Amino acid sequence: STIHSLVFFLHRSERRGIHVDQSELLCTKGCGFYGNAAWQGLCSKCWREEYQQTRHKQIQEDHALAERLQKEEEAAYANNHQGAAQPQPAIAPFSKFEERKTKEKSRKVNTMTKFFTPSAKTPPKKESVPGEALTTPSPSVSRKPLETDRTTREFIDFLKTLKPGREIFKQCRAFTESMAYKRDLGADELSECVQDFYQNLSDRLHTHFKGSSERVESVMDEVERYMMTRLYEEVFCPETTDDEKKDLAIQKRIRALHWVTIEMLCVPVDEEIPEVSDNVVKAITDVIEMDSKRVPRDKLTCITRCSKHIFNAINTTKKEAASADDFLPTLIYIVLKANPPRLQSNIQYITRFCNPSRLMSGEDGYYFTNLCCAVAFIEKLDGQSLNLSVEEFDLYMSGQASPQRPQAVPSPACSAAFSQMNESLDLLTGLGVRQERVMEGARRLESDLIDWRDGVEHKVQDVLERFPLEMHPPASPTASSAIDADNVENDHLPSPLQPQLFAG
Repeated sequence: STIHSLVFFLHRSERRGIHVDQSELLCTKGCGFYGNAAWQGLCSKCWREEYQQTRHKQIQEDHALAERLQKEEEAAYANNHQGAAQPQPAIAPFSKFEERKTKEKSRKVNTMTKFFTPSAKTPPKKESVPGEALTTPSPSVSRKPLETDRTTREFIDFLKTLKPGREIFKQCRAFTESMAYKRDLGADELSECVQDFYQNLSDRLHTHFKGSSERVESVMDEVERYMMTRLYEEVFCPETTDDEKKDLAIQKRIRALHWVTIEMLCVPVDEEIPEVSDNVVKAITDVIEMDSKRVPRDKLTCITRCSKHIFNAINTTKKEAASADDFLPTLIYIVLKANPPRLQSNIQYITRFCNPSRLMSGEDGYYFTNLCCAVAFIEKLDGQSLNLSVEEFDLYMSGQASPQRPQAVPSPACSAAFSQMNESLDLLTGLGVRQERVMEGARRLESDLIDWRDGVEHKVQDVLERFPLEMHPPASPTASSAIDADNVENDHLPSPLQPQLFAG
């Protein structure tokens, strides 16, 4: 497959690094579309054809086996009842069973044969305003979370502008409600149901829009958003799969590879550059944010944004256009640093339920294929991939040793910066010593002030104890009216002199 050839090409490369030919990302059948590891290197179109052929072959084998067993049973029955007076009724021919099976199969295929025409069996309804059916969602929709209700309203508003919008909404709503009765099916069967619906609807839309691919894709994007928002809880990481087990395995694997350095992967990114570091952080954020989205297309958008930030980081570092040999190692490094939650479940969810045209071509398909390659490489990563011996790789994986970080040779600008930094550190150290001295003097002054206050209070108390204050009652008003009231001779004194005026 594509992934196996990628790993083999990496191991046999004479120089270190991860190198992949772009042809290895394409479908192994040579159709020109992007392949996928989950589809054994095939694109979604070729995979469905292979899957249907395999299933048809299995049905034929089951039919042949059942027919052979039927004949053996009839022969055994005839041998055991030879000579009986009353001949036993023959067992129902196998063609009846085959007919019932064919009817059951054709019932699924013909779900959209009357997509744009009203059914003749539908009883006439009362006249209604055009678009009235679109404004009344199913009662089951109201029980969905707020996001589902909002998506339904947006889908209805979008379909109001289309002539077949009412029929599209009816078919999508009927299909999503019918999926509630298929929870016991396996993930592949659920995916096949959704992909069949996509294919039938796309064919009808191409006929209606007369081959306008852009309009068909815009409608299919809204259909996917509406359907997968409603079906997300039922089809994401279903219990019938081992997706959760794979999630835990890849998370544990990435945690064990925490020691892998950017130099081991030959990643052409210099995180010392602020702009590059900012793009690396944004790429990590985007690939982690993928898990919070419910629609496959939105998850693909997160992968695309992450990849564009990676290209920006490479371009800034190299000051030239990045190549595919630069992109894939950097994507592996981002995945190792991010350790995205439920990584395998998200990849499987996109693979199973995304609009297949987005995975087959375009930048979304290219970046998603590279992400699948990156995850497969991480799962198969060994010492040879990182130019390490088996002993070194085992020691690092067990945590008994850690790789030494290479010491970078400082440039003149860095040397000047380091010198200035050392001078600043020395100055800060001196300021710290001086501050400590000032603080010590302040503490001594505070202690002296406390002792002085205590001494003053003690002396004041001692004086008060030695010379207590005596309080006398106030004198009466009459006794205190004359200054010399106690001198009895004052009454015999002459009257005071009066001033006299003399004429000049």
